[in-house]
Amino acid sequence: MKKLVAVSGIAAIAIVGGLTACHSSTPAAVSTAPAVSSSAPAATTAPAATTAPATNSAPAATSAPAAASTSAPAITTAQQQAVDSAQSYLSMGSGFSQESLFQQLTSTDGAGFAAADANFAINYLNPNWDAQAVDAAKGYLQMGGFSASSLIQQLTSDDGDGFTQAQAEYAVNKVGL
Repeated sequence: MKKLVAVSGIAAIAIVGGLTACHSSTPAAVSTAPAVSSSAPAATTAPAATTAPATNSAPAATSAPAAASTSAPAITTAQQQAVDSAQSYLSMGSGFSQESLFQQLTSTDGAGFAAADANFAINYLNPNWDAQAVDAAKGYLQMGGFSASSLIQQLTSDDGDGFTQAQAEYAVNKVGL
């Protein structure tokens, strides 16, 4: 295993568990990340997990390098349930705006999730709100009797779907009004 050793701004390579290629009488910063280039400064190398000092009993070349932990934080059970519920509502095909999905997830008549869990689910799924507006517009057109302006009003109304003006206009154009 090689270590990158910075000595007074100059990088040098040292062999762990064997002979040292470079010596310095001044203190040096040591990184256990594999050396990419002998001219790369030590400050730009990726941090690595702490390793035990090399001994003659186990050659360092046979030990595997430590993997950096890049996993996302665990999702709580309540968050996962909110994600599942939101996905179920979105898959109905009836078209939910961000506002109406939040209301459905948090309503005691709906799913009854805490606001934080509902927001997590919405952000986690990151639905295409334009496509949701189109689905809602198609549903209204099946009922009949909508002009472009009345459909936009229904889609944007707080009492209706709660889509943004841009999302409603997009949907009305997509359905041909």
